[in-house]
Amino acid sequence: MQVLLATLNAKYVHSAPALYSLRRYCLQVCPDIAVREYTINNELLAVLGEIYREKPDVLGLACYIWNIDMTLALAALVRKVLPGTTVVLGGPEVSYDPVPVMEQNSAVDYIVQGEGEETLAALLADLGAGRPPRDIPGLAFRRAGGFVAGSPQVVSDLASIPFPYDEADIAGLRGRIVYYESSRGCPYSCQYCLSSATAGVRFLPVRRVLDELAFFIAQGVKQVKFVDRTFNARRDHYLPIIEFLAARDTAANFHLEIAADLLDGDALAVLAAAPPGRFQFEIGVQSTHGRTLAAIRRHNDWPRLVANVEALKAAGNSHLHLDLIAGLPYEDYRRFGQSFNDVYALKPHMLQLGFLKMLKGSGIRREAGDHCYIYMDAAPYEVLANKYIAYAEIRRLKIFEEMFDQLYNSGRFPATLALLVAARGGDAFALYEALAGYWEQRDLHLVAHSGRNLARHLDGFCRENLPDRADLCRQFLKFDILCGDRAAGRPDFLSWDGAEWEEAKTAFWRDEATVRRYLPGYAFTSWREVKKNNHLEVFAVDIPAWLGEGKLCRRSTAVLFSHSGGAPRWQAVEPGDFLKGRAF
Repeated sequence: MQVLLATLNAKYVHSAPALYSLRRYCLQVCPDIAVREYTINNELLAVLGEIYREKPDVLGLACYIWNIDMTLALAALVRKVLPGTTVVLGGPEVSYDPVPVMEQNSAVDYIVQGEGEETLAALLADLGAGRPPRDIPGLAFRRAGGFVAGSPQVVSDLASIPFPYDEADIAGLRGRIVYYESSRGCPYSCQYCLSSATAGVRFLPVRRVLDELAFFIAQGVKQVKFVDRTFNARRDHYLPIIEFLAARDTAANFHLEIAADLLDGDALAVLAAAPPGRFQFEIGVQSTHGRTLAAIRRHNDWPRLVANVEALKAAGNSHLHLDLIAGLPYEDYRRFGQSFNDVYALKPHMLQLGFLKMLKGSGIRREAGDHCYIYMDAAPYEVLANKYIAYAEIRRLKIFEEMFDQLYNSGRFPATLALLVAARGGDAFALYEALAGYWEQRDLHLVAHSGRNLARHLDGFCRENLPDRADLCRQFLKFDILCGDRAAGRPDFLSWDGAEWEEAKTAFWRDEATVRRYLPGYAFTSWREVKKNNHLEVFAVDIPAWLGEGKLCRRSTAVLFSHSGGAPRWQAVEPGDFLKGRAF
Protein backbone atom coordinates (compact mmCIF):
# COMPACT_ATOMS: atom_id res chain seq x y z
CA MET A 1 0.00 0.00 0.00
CA GLN A 2 1.47 3.33 -1.08
CA VAL A 3 0.75 6.28 1.22
CA LEU A 4 1.36 9.93 0.37
CA LEU A 5 1.26 12.60 3.10
CA ALA A 6 1.00 16.12 1.71
CA THR A 7 0.12 19.68 2.62
CA LEU A 8 0.02 23.20 1.23
CA ASN A 9 2.37 25.42 3.22
CA ALA A 10 1.84 29.16 3.43
CA LYS A 11 5.31 29.87 1.98
CA TYR A 12 8.06 27.85 0.34
CA VAL A 13 10.48 28.58 3.19
CA HIS A 14 8.11 26.86 5.64
CA SER A 15 7.97 23.11 6.16
CA ALA A 16 5.42 20.76 7.74
CA PRO A 17 6.88 18.93 10.76
CA ALA A 18 3.64 17.02 11.34
CA LEU A 19 4.03 15.13 8.06
CA TYR A 20 7.55 13.96 8.92
CA SER A 21 6.47 12.87 12.39
CA LEU A 22 3.45 10.97 11.05
CA ARG A 23 5.54 9.26 8.39
CA ARG A 24 8.22 8.14 10.82
CA TYR A 25 5.70 6.79 13.33
CA CYS A 26 3.60 4.97 10.72
CA LEU A 27 6.51 3.27 8.99
CA GLN A 28 6.11 0.47 11.52
CA VAL A 29 2.80 -0.54 9.91
CA CYS A 30 3.30 0.72 6.35
CA PRO A 31 6.82 0.93 4.90
CA ASP A 32 5.86 2.82 1.73
CA ILE A 33 5.10 6.37 2.91
CA ALA A 34 6.23 9.54 1.13
CA VAL A 35 6.01 13.20 2.16
CA ARG A 36 5.35 15.95 -0.38
CA GLU A 37 5.08 19.65 0.42
CA TYR A 38 3.52 22.28 -1.82
CA THR A 39 2.41 25.85 -1.13
CA ILE A 40 -0.82 27.78 -1.45
CA ASN A 41 0.92 29.74 -4.20
CA ASN A 42 1.21 26.64 -6.39
CA GLU A 43 -1.43 26.31 -9.10
CA LEU A 44 -4.09 23.85 -7.95
CA LEU A 45 -4.02 21.73 -11.09
CA ALA A 46 -0.22 21.55 -10.90
CA VAL A 47 -0.47 20.07 -7.39
CA LEU A 48 -3.15 17.67 -8.60
CA GLY A 49 -0.86 16.58 -11.41
CA GLU A 50 1.99 15.84 -9.01
CA ILE A 51 -0.28 13.73 -6.79
CA TYR A 52 -1.66 11.90 -9.83
CA ARG A 53 1.86 11.06 -10.95
CA GLU A 54 2.43 9.17 -7.69
CA LYS A 55 -1.01 7.48 -7.71
CA PRO A 56 -1.12 6.79 -3.96
CA ASP A 57 -3.48 4.25 -2.47
CA VAL A 58 -3.95 6.56 0.51
CA LEU A 59 -3.58 10.34 0.42
CA GLY A 60 -3.27 12.22 3.72
CA LEU A 61 -3.73 16.01 3.63
CA ALA A 62 -2.87 18.31 6.56
CA CYS A 63 -5.41 21.11 7.03
CA TYR A 64 -4.76 24.55 8.54
CA ILE A 65 -6.47 27.92 8.41
CA TRP A 66 -4.24 29.10 5.57
CA ASN A 67 -4.91 26.13 3.28
CA ILE A 68 -8.29 24.60 4.14
CA ASP A 69 -10.29 25.89 1.17
CA MET A 70 -7.60 24.93 -1.35
CA THR A 71 -7.12 21.55 0.37
CA LEU A 72 -10.82 20.69 0.15
CA ALA A 73 -10.85 21.70 -3.51
CA LEU A 74 -7.79 19.52 -4.08
CA ALA A 75 -9.45 16.53 -2.37
CA ALA A 76 -12.47 16.88 -4.66
CA LEU A 77 -10.23 16.89 -7.74
CA VAL A 78 -8.28 13.88 -6.51
CA ARG A 79 -11.55 11.96 -6.22
CA LYS A 80 -12.29 12.76 -9.88
CA VAL A 81 -8.95 11.61 -11.31
CA LEU A 82 -8.02 8.93 -8.73
CA PRO A 83 -11.38 7.49 -7.66
CA GLY A 84 -9.71 4.53 -5.96
CA THR A 85 -7.53 6.64 -3.66
CA THR A 86 -8.56 6.86 -0.01
CA VAL A 87 -8.51 10.48 1.16
CA VAL A 88 -7.66 11.19 4.80
CA LEU A 89 -7.66 14.67 6.33
CA GLY A 90 -5.99 15.77 9.55
CA GLY A 91 -4.89 18.92 11.33
CA PRO A 92 -6.48 21.55 13.56
CA GLU A 93 -8.84 22.85 10.89
CA VAL A 94 -10.79 19.58 10.69
CA SER A 95 -10.22 18.04 14.14
CA TYR A 96 -13.01 19.85 15.97
CA ASP A 97 -15.90 19.59 13.49
CA PRO A 98 -15.23 16.45 11.42
CA VAL A 99 -18.85 15.55 10.71
CA PRO A 100 -19.82 18.84 8.97
CA VAL A 101 -16.60 18.67 6.96
CA MET A 102 -17.45 15.16 5.77
CA GLU A 103 -21.08 16.05 5.14
CA GLN A 104 -20.07 18.90 2.87
CA ASN A 105 -17.15 17.12 1.17
CA SER A 106 -17.99 13.70 -0.21
CA ALA A 107 -14.39 13.15 -1.36
CA VAL A 108 -13.20 12.87 2.25
CA ASP A 109 -13.14 9.29 3.56
CA TYR A 110 -11.55 9.74 6.99
CA ILE A 111 -10.57 12.53 9.37
CA VAL A 112 -7.85 12.09 11.98
CA GLN A 113 -8.64 14.24 15.02
CA GLY A 114 -5.89 15.81 17.12
CA GLU A 115 -2.35 14.47 17.36
CA GLY A 116 -2.46 11.87 14.65
CA GLU A 117 0.44 9.46 15.04
CA GLU A 118 -1.40 6.68 16.89
CA THR A 119 -4.70 7.21 15.11
CA LEU A 120 -3.25 7.25 11.61
CA ALA A 121 -1.07 4.21 12.29
CA ALA A 122 -4.13 2.24 13.44
CA LEU A 123 -6.09 3.34 10.35
CA LEU A 124 -3.27 2.40 7.96
CA ALA A 125 -2.96 -1.01 9.65
CA ASP A 126 -6.63 -1.67 8.99
CA LEU A 127 -6.54 -0.38 5.43
CA GLY A 128 -3.39 -2.36 4.67
CA ALA A 129 -5.01 -5.54 5.95
CA GLY A 130 -8.18 -4.91 3.95
CA ARG A 131 -10.28 -4.64 7.11
CA PRO A 132 -13.12 -2.16 7.59
CA PRO A 133 -12.08 0.55 10.04
CA ARG A 134 -12.50 -0.19 13.69
CA ASP A 135 -13.74 2.36 16.21
CA ILE A 136 -10.30 3.92 16.46
CA PRO A 137 -9.95 6.74 19.02
CA GLY A 138 -9.71 10.07 17.22
CA LEU A 139 -10.97 8.77 13.86
CA ALA A 140 -14.07 10.12 12.08
CA PHE A 141 -15.50 8.18 9.13
CA ARG A 142 -18.66 7.19 7.32
CA ARG A 143 -20.71 4.19 8.42
CA ALA A 144 -24.16 2.95 7.30
CA GLY A 145 -25.26 6.25 5.83
CA GLY A 146 -24.08 8.18 8.86
CA PHE A 147 -20.88 9.17 10.58
CA VAL A 148 -18.71 8.00 13.45
CA ALA A 149 -16.65 10.71 15.17
CA GLY A 150 -14.47 10.65 18.23
CA SER A 151 -12.59 13.46 19.94
CA PRO A 152 -9.15 14.97 19.32
CA GLN A 153 -6.42 12.72 20.70
CA VAL A 154 -3.03 13.34 22.29
CA VAL A 155 -0.02 11.04 22.38
CA SER A 156 0.58 10.57 26.09
CA ASP A 157 4.11 9.20 25.75
CA LEU A 158 5.93 11.67 23.52
CA ALA A 159 9.06 9.51 23.59
CA SER A 160 7.16 6.81 21.65
CA ILE A 161 7.35 9.01 18.57
CA PRO A 162 10.64 8.52 16.69
CA PHE A 163 12.81 11.43 15.57
CA PRO A 164 11.06 12.68 12.41
CA TYR A 165 14.04 13.44 10.15
CA ASP A 166 16.86 11.61 8.42
CA GLU A 167 19.75 12.96 6.35
CA ALA A 168 17.73 12.82 3.13
CA ASP A 169 14.97 14.90 4.72
CA ILE A 170 17.43 17.57 5.83
CA ALA A 171 18.98 17.67 2.37
CA GLY A 172 15.50 18.19 0.92
CA LEU A 173 14.83 21.00 3.38
CA ARG A 174 18.00 22.91 2.52
CA GLY A 175 17.29 26.64 2.48
CA ARG A 176 14.05 26.25 4.42
CA ILE A 177 13.11 26.42 8.10
CA VAL A 178 13.41 23.11 9.94
CA TYR A 179 10.78 22.77 12.66
CA TYR A 180 11.34 20.76 15.82
CA GLU A 181 9.43 20.00 19.02
CA SER A 182 10.84 19.04 22.38
CA SER A 183 7.42 19.20 24.07
CA ARG A 184 3.73 19.26 23.33
CA GLY A 185 1.05 21.09 25.23
CA CYS A 186 1.23 24.30 27.23
CA PRO A 187 1.12 25.17 30.93
CA TYR A 188 -1.29 28.01 30.15
CA SER A 189 -4.92 27.91 29.08
CA CYS A 190 -5.11 30.96 26.82
CA GLN A 191 -8.63 30.88 25.43
CA TYR A 192 -7.70 32.09 21.95
CA CYS A 193 -5.22 29.21 21.47
CA LEU A 194 -5.87 25.57 20.60
CA SER A 195 -3.41 24.51 23.29
CA SER A 196 -6.19 25.32 25.76
CA ALA A 197 -8.10 22.32 24.37
CA THR A 198 -5.68 19.92 26.08
CA ALA A 199 -4.29 19.93 29.59
CA GLY A 200 -0.68 19.62 30.67
CA VAL A 201 2.69 19.52 28.95
CA ARG A 202 4.52 16.41 27.74
CA PHE A 203 8.29 16.51 27.29
CA LEU A 204 10.85 14.50 25.38
CA PRO A 205 13.79 13.26 27.47
CA VAL A 206 16.45 15.97 27.56
CA ARG A 207 19.22 13.58 26.48
CA ARG A 208 17.28 12.69 23.36
CA VAL A 209 16.65 16.35 22.59
CA LEU A 210 20.35 17.16 22.82
CA ASP A 211 21.23 14.27 20.50
CA GLU A 212 18.66 15.38 17.94
CA LEU A 213 19.82 18.99 18.05
CA ALA A 214 23.39 17.76 17.56
CA PHE A 215 22.15 15.99 14.42
CA PHE A 216 20.79 19.27 13.03
CA ILE A 217 24.08 21.01 13.76
CA ALA A 218 26.09 18.23 12.13
CA GLN A 219 23.87 18.46 9.05
CA GLY A 220 24.51 22.20 8.71
CA VAL A 221 20.92 23.32 9.32
CA LYS A 222 20.79 27.12 9.32
CA GLN A 223 17.64 27.66 11.39
CA VAL A 224 15.73 25.39 13.73
CA LYS A 225 12.37 26.71 14.85
CA PHE A 226 10.99 25.05 17.97
CA VAL A 227 7.22 24.59 17.81
CA ASP A 228 6.96 24.14 21.60
CA ARG A 229 4.10 26.37 22.70
CA THR A 230 6.07 27.56 25.74
CA PHE A 231 9.65 26.36 25.36
CA ASN A 232 10.70 27.38 28.88
CA ALA A 233 7.71 25.87 30.68
CA ARG A 234 9.93 23.66 32.87
CA ARG A 235 13.38 24.74 34.07
CA ASP A 236 14.98 21.30 34.25
CA HIS A 237 13.98 20.76 30.62
CA TYR A 238 14.85 24.03 28.91
CA LEU A 239 17.96 25.13 30.82
CA PRO A 240 20.17 22.17 29.74
CA ILE A 241 19.00 22.70 26.16
CA ILE A 242 19.97 26.37 25.97
CA GLU A 243 23.26 25.61 27.75
CA PHE A 244 24.00 22.95 25.13
CA LEU A 245 23.06 25.19 22.19
CA ALA A 246 24.96 28.20 23.53
CA ALA A 247 28.14 26.16 23.75
CA ARG A 248 28.06 24.65 20.24
CA ASP A 249 30.40 25.66 17.45
CA THR A 250 27.78 26.38 14.82
CA ALA A 251 26.30 29.18 12.77
CA ALA A 252 22.79 27.77 13.29
CA ASN A 253 20.03 29.94 14.71
CA PHE A 254 17.39 28.60 17.11
CA HIS A 255 13.96 30.22 17.33
CA LEU A 256 12.19 29.73 20.66
CA GLU A 257 8.73 30.81 21.79
CA ILE A 258 9.05 31.67 25.46
CA ALA A 259 7.26 33.18 28.43
CA ALA A 260 9.84 35.83 29.28
CA ASP A 261 8.69 36.15 32.90
CA LEU A 262 9.67 32.49 33.54
CA LEU A 263 13.36 33.09 32.83
CA ASP A 264 15.59 33.14 35.91
CA GLY A 265 19.07 34.50 36.56
CA ASP A 266 20.83 31.32 35.46
CA ALA A 267 19.02 31.27 32.13
CA LEU A 268 19.67 34.97 31.53
CA ALA A 269 23.38 34.45 32.23
CA VAL A 270 23.56 31.60 29.69
CA LEU A 271 21.73 33.64 27.08
CA ALA A 272 23.85 36.73 27.67
CA ALA A 273 27.01 34.71 27.01
CA ALA A 274 25.67 32.99 23.88
CA PRO A 275 27.21 33.81 20.49
CA PRO A 276 25.46 36.62 18.58
CA GLY A 277 22.56 35.33 16.52
CA ARG A 278 22.43 31.93 18.22
CA PHE A 279 18.92 32.52 19.61
CA GLN A 280 15.86 34.48 18.64
CA PHE A 281 12.87 34.73 20.92
CA GLU A 282 9.18 35.16 20.29
CA ILE A 283 7.44 36.48 23.38
CA GLY A 284 3.65 36.60 23.46
CA VAL A 285 2.47 39.53 25.54
CA GLN A 286 -0.93 39.85 23.79
CA SER A 287 -2.18 42.59 26.17
CA THR A 288 -1.14 44.48 29.28
CA HIS A 289 -4.74 45.02 30.43
CA GLY A 290 -5.45 43.03 33.58
CA ARG A 291 -9.14 42.45 32.89
CA THR A 292 -8.36 41.26 29.37
CA LEU A 293 -5.69 38.85 30.57
CA ALA A 294 -8.06 37.44 33.17
CA ALA A 295 -10.76 36.91 30.54
CA ILE A 296 -8.44 34.95 28.26
CA ARG A 297 -6.93 33.08 31.26
CA ARG A 298 -3.44 34.30 30.64
CA HIS A 299 -1.05 35.49 33.33
CA ASN A 300 1.89 37.81 32.72
CA ASP A 301 4.14 38.89 35.57
CA TRP A 302 4.60 42.26 33.86
CA PRO A 303 7.39 43.72 36.05
CA ARG A 304 9.44 40.55 35.69
CA LEU A 305 8.69 40.29 31.98
CA VAL A 306 9.93 43.87 31.51
CA ALA A 307 13.09 43.22 33.52
CA ASN A 308 13.91 40.04 31.61
CA VAL A 309 13.23 41.54 28.18
CA GLU A 310 15.44 44.49 29.08
CA ALA A 311 18.18 42.07 30.18
CA LEU A 312 17.94 40.15 26.89
CA LYS A 313 17.97 43.41 24.94
CA ALA A 314 20.99 44.71 26.89
CA ALA A 315 22.94 41.54 26.06
CA GLY A 316 22.60 42.57 22.42
CA ASN A 317 23.06 39.09 20.97
CA SER A 318 19.49 37.85 20.37
CA HIS A 319 16.61 38.96 18.17
CA LEU A 320 13.48 39.77 20.21
CA HIS A 321 10.02 39.46 18.67
CA LEU A 322 7.08 40.50 20.88
CA ASP A 323 3.40 39.92 20.04
CA LEU A 324 0.15 41.77 20.69
CA ILE A 325 -3.38 40.68 19.72
CA ALA A 326 -6.09 43.19 18.79
CA GLY A 327 -9.72 42.27 19.40
CA LEU A 328 -9.44 40.58 22.79
CA PRO A 329 -12.25 40.93 25.36
CA TYR A 330 -12.50 44.17 27.34
CA GLU A 331 -9.77 45.92 25.34
CA ASP A 332 -11.13 48.84 23.34
CA TYR A 333 -9.20 50.84 20.78
CA ARG A 334 -7.59 53.24 23.25
CA ARG A 335 -6.74 50.50 25.75
CA PHE A 336 -5.10 48.54 22.95
CA GLY A 337 -3.06 51.68 22.29
CA GLN A 338 -1.86 51.54 25.90
CA SER A 339 -0.82 47.90 25.49
CA PHE A 340 1.02 48.93 22.33
CA ASN A 341 2.87 51.72 24.13
CA ASP A 342 3.79 49.42 27.01
CA VAL A 343 5.39 46.89 24.67
CA TYR A 344 6.88 49.49 22.31
CA ALA A 345 8.73 51.02 25.25
CA LEU A 346 10.71 47.77 25.50
CA LYS A 347 12.12 48.50 22.01
CA PRO A 348 11.85 44.95 20.62
CA HIS A 349 13.43 44.24 17.26
CA MET A 350 9.98 43.28 16.02
CA LEU A 351 6.56 44.08 17.45
CA GLN A 352 3.89 42.02 15.74
CA LEU A 353 0.32 43.27 15.72
CA GLY A 354 -1.90 40.21 15.33
CA PHE A 355 -5.67 40.12 15.09
CA LEU A 356 -7.72 37.68 17.12
CA LYS A 357 -8.77 34.56 15.22
CA MET A 358 -11.76 32.63 16.52
CA LEU A 359 -10.20 29.22 15.97
CA LYS A 360 -12.30 26.07 15.97
CA GLY A 361 -11.92 24.33 19.32
CA SER A 362 -10.81 27.46 21.18
CA GLY A 363 -12.49 28.62 24.35
CA ILE A 364 -12.99 32.15 23.07
CA ARG A 365 -14.99 30.87 20.10
CA ARG A 366 -17.32 29.02 22.45
CA GLU A 367 -17.85 32.25 24.39
CA ALA A 368 -18.20 34.48 21.32
CA GLY A 369 -21.77 35.47 22.18
CA ASP A 370 -20.79 36.80 25.58
CA HIS A 371 -18.68 39.50 23.94
CA CYS A 372 -20.81 40.03 20.80
CA TYR A 373 -18.06 38.89 18.47
CA ILE A 374 -18.45 39.37 14.74
CA TYR A 375 -15.90 37.40 12.75
CA MET A 376 -15.23 35.79 9.40
CA ASP A 377 -17.28 32.64 8.81
CA ALA A 378 -14.47 31.07 6.81
CA ALA A 379 -10.80 30.59 7.68
CA PRO A 380 -8.91 32.36 9.14
CA TYR A 381 -11.97 33.39 11.26
CA GLU A 382 -10.47 36.79 11.98
CA VAL A 383 -12.39 39.16 14.24
CA LEU A 384 -14.22 42.06 12.60
CA ALA A 385 -15.70 43.63 15.75
CA ASN A 386 -16.96 42.98 19.26
CA LYS A 387 -18.76 44.99 21.92
CA TYR A 388 -15.51 46.83 22.79
CA ILE A 389 -14.04 47.66 19.40
CA ALA A 390 -15.89 48.58 16.19
CA TYR A 391 -15.07 47.42 12.69
CA ALA A 392 -13.96 50.96 11.75
CA GLU A 393 -11.33 50.74 14.50
CA ILE A 394 -10.23 47.24 13.47
CA ARG A 395 -9.86 48.51 9.91
CA ARG A 396 -7.77 51.43 11.16
CA LEU A 397 -5.52 49.00 13.03
CA LYS A 398 -5.12 46.89 9.88
CA ILE A 399 -3.73 49.93 8.04
CA PHE A 400 -1.67 50.70 11.15
CA GLU A 401 -0.25 47.16 11.07
CA GLU A 402 0.71 47.28 7.39
CA MET A 403 2.42 50.66 7.75
CA PHE A 404 4.12 49.67 11.03
CA ASP A 405 5.60 46.54 9.48
CA GLN A 406 7.17 48.57 6.68
CA LEU A 407 8.50 51.35 8.88
CA TYR A 408 9.38 49.83 12.26
CA ASN A 409 9.58 46.07 11.81
CA SER A 410 11.68 46.45 8.67
CA GLY A 411 14.36 48.03 10.87
CA ARG A 412 15.00 50.71 8.23
CA PHE A 413 14.39 53.90 10.20
CA PRO A 414 15.13 53.39 13.91
CA ALA A 415 16.68 56.82 14.57
CA THR A 416 14.03 58.75 12.61
CA LEU A 417 11.14 56.94 14.29
CA ALA A 418 12.67 57.45 17.73
CA LEU A 419 12.90 61.17 16.96
CA LEU A 420 9.26 61.30 15.85
CA VAL A 421 8.02 59.38 18.90
CA ALA A 422 9.89 61.87 21.10
CA ALA A 423 8.22 64.70 19.18
CA ARG A 424 4.86 63.15 20.17
CA GLY A 425 5.83 63.27 23.83
CA GLY A 426 6.74 59.58 23.87
CA ASP A 427 3.29 58.42 22.74
CA ALA A 428 4.29 55.89 20.10
CA PHE A 429 0.71 54.81 19.41
CA ALA A 430 -0.27 58.42 18.65
CA LEU A 431 2.61 58.76 16.20
CA TYR A 432 1.87 55.56 14.29
CA GLU A 433 -1.86 56.31 14.36
CA ALA A 434 -1.10 59.63 12.65
CA LEU A 435 1.18 57.88 10.17
CA ALA A 436 -1.58 55.36 9.44
CA GLY A 437 -3.92 58.26 8.70
CA TYR A 438 -1.34 59.75 6.35
CA TRP A 439 -0.96 56.34 4.68
CA GLU A 440 -4.72 55.95 4.22
CA GLN A 441 -5.26 59.44 2.80
CA ARG A 442 -2.81 58.65 0.02
CA ASP A 443 -3.76 54.96 -0.44
CA LEU A 444 -0.21 54.01 0.51
CA HIS A 445 -1.51 50.91 2.31
CA LEU A 446 -2.59 49.44 -1.01
CA VAL A 447 0.86 49.22 -2.60
CA ALA A 448 4.33 47.89 -1.78
CA HIS A 449 7.16 50.35 -1.14
CA SER A 450 10.90 50.41 -1.64
CA GLY A 451 13.12 51.78 1.11
CA ARG A 452 13.66 54.90 -1.00
CA ASN A 453 9.91 55.54 -1.30
CA LEU A 454 9.33 54.91 2.39
CA ALA A 455 11.94 57.55 3.20
CA ARG A 456 10.15 59.98 0.87
CA HIS A 457 6.79 59.26 2.55
CA LEU A 458 8.28 59.78 6.01
CA ASP A 459 9.71 63.07 4.82
CA GLY A 460 6.31 64.09 3.45
CA PHE A 461 4.63 63.19 6.73
CA CYS A 462 7.10 65.33 8.68
CA ARG A 463 6.71 68.31 6.38
CA GLU A 464 2.93 68.15 6.71
CA ASN A 465 2.56 67.25 10.39
CA LEU A 466 5.79 68.46 12.04
CA PRO A 467 6.94 71.35 9.85
CA ASP A 468 9.19 72.75 12.57
CA ARG A 469 11.02 69.41 12.69
CA ALA A 470 11.08 68.65 8.98
CA ASP A 471 14.71 69.66 8.34
CA LEU A 472 15.78 67.81 11.48
CA CYS A 473 13.88 64.74 10.29
CA ARG A 474 15.82 64.83 7.02
CA GLN A 475 19.10 64.68 8.94
CA PHE A 476 17.89 61.58 10.76
CA LEU A 477 16.63 60.01 7.54
CA LYS A 478 20.10 60.46 6.05
CA PHE A 479 21.60 58.76 9.07
CA ASP A 480 19.21 55.78 8.85
CA ILE A 481 19.77 55.37 5.12
CA LEU A 482 23.56 55.32 5.56
CA CYS A 483 23.17 52.77 8.38
CA GLY A 484 21.10 50.52 6.16
CA ASP A 485 21.27 48.82 2.80
CA ARG A 486 23.52 50.68 0.38
CA ALA A 487 21.76 48.98 -2.54
CA ALA A 488 18.78 51.25 -1.91
CA GLY A 489 20.92 54.23 -2.83
CA ARG A 490 20.66 57.76 -1.51
CA PRO A 491 17.34 59.49 -2.27
CA ASP A 492 17.97 62.69 -4.21
CA PHE A 493 15.43 64.69 -2.17
CA LEU A 494 17.90 64.65 0.74
CA SER A 495 20.89 66.98 0.74
CA TRP A 496 24.19 65.11 0.89
CA ASP A 497 27.65 66.45 1.60
CA GLY A 498 28.97 68.57 -1.21
CA ALA A 499 32.18 70.38 -2.06
CA GLU A 500 32.32 72.25 1.25
CA TRP A 501 33.59 69.17 3.07
CA GLU A 502 35.61 67.55 0.28
CA GLU A 503 38.97 68.95 1.33
CA ALA A 504 38.49 67.94 4.98
CA LYS A 505 37.41 64.40 3.97
CA THR A 506 40.43 64.00 1.71
CA ALA A 507 42.75 65.02 4.54
CA PHE A 508 41.01 62.62 6.91
CA TRP A 509 41.35 59.57 4.66
CA ARG A 510 44.99 60.29 3.89
CA ASP A 511 45.84 60.48 7.59
CA GLU A 512 46.26 56.73 8.10
CA ALA A 513 47.28 56.96 11.76
CA THR A 514 44.08 58.84 12.62
CA VAL A 515 41.78 56.62 10.59
CA ARG A 516 43.24 53.47 12.16
CA ARG A 517 41.81 54.56 15.51
CA TYR A 518 38.38 54.02 13.91
CA LEU A 519 39.24 51.30 11.38
CA PRO A 520 42.09 49.11 12.69
CA GLY A 521 44.31 47.89 9.89
CA TYR A 522 43.28 50.71 7.54
CA ALA A 523 45.74 51.72 4.85
CA PHE A 524 44.98 54.16 2.07
CA THR A 525 45.11 52.37 -1.30
CA SER A 526 42.74 54.14 -3.68
CA TRP A 527 39.67 56.33 -3.57
CA ARG A 528 37.71 53.49 -5.16
CA GLU A 529 38.46 51.20 -2.20
CA VAL A 530 37.71 53.91 0.35
CA LYS A 531 34.30 54.67 -1.16
CA LYS A 532 33.47 51.02 -1.69
CA ASN A 533 33.71 50.15 2.00
CA ASN A 534 33.26 53.43 3.88
CA HIS A 535 31.44 56.72 3.89
CA LEU A 536 32.00 59.90 5.88
CA GLU A 537 29.02 62.24 6.23
CA VAL A 538 28.67 65.52 8.11
CA PHE A 539 25.33 66.12 9.82
CA ALA A 540 23.89 69.42 10.98
CA VAL A 541 22.90 67.83 14.29
CA ASP A 542 24.78 65.60 16.71
CA ILE A 543 22.78 62.43 16.10
CA PRO A 544 25.17 60.15 18.06
CA ALA A 545 24.71 62.32 21.16
CA TRP A 546 20.94 62.18 20.75
CA LEU A 547 20.95 58.41 20.36
CA GLY A 548 23.24 57.93 23.35
CA GLU A 549 22.04 60.56 25.78
CA GLY A 550 18.79 61.93 24.38
CA LYS A 551 20.37 65.37 23.94
CA LEU A 552 19.46 67.23 20.78
CA CYS A 553 22.38 69.50 19.88
CA ARG A 554 22.44 71.38 16.58
CA ARG A 555 26.12 71.21 15.78
CA SER A 556 27.97 69.82 12.81
CA THR A 557 29.03 66.24 13.48
CA ALA A 558 31.02 63.87 11.29
CA VAL A 559 29.98 60.21 11.31
CA LEU A 560 31.98 57.39 9.75
CA PHE A 561 29.97 54.52 8.21
CA SER A 562 31.76 51.25 7.44
CA HIS A 563 30.11 48.70 5.14
CA SER A 564 32.80 46.02 5.12
CA GLY A 565 32.68 42.78 7.08
CA GLY A 566 28.94 42.31 7.53
CA ALA A 567 26.30 44.71 8.83
CA PRO A 568 27.00 48.45 8.44
CA ARG A 569 28.62 50.11 11.45
CA TRP A 570 28.85 53.75 12.37
CA GLN A 571 31.12 55.80 14.64
CA ALA A 572 31.12 59.47 15.56
CA VAL A 573 34.38 61.12 14.53
CA GLU A 574 35.96 63.44 17.06
CA PRO A 575 36.14 67.03 15.79
CA GLY A 576 39.86 67.06 16.44
CA ASP A 577 40.33 64.05 14.19
CA PHE A 578 38.22 65.35 11.33
CA LEU A 579 39.29 68.98 11.09
CA LYS A 580 42.37 68.83 13.32
CA GLY A 581 40.90 71.13 15.90
CA ARG A 582 39.43 73.70 13.53
CA ALA A 583 35.83 74.68 14.10
CA PHE A 584 33.15 73.10 11.97
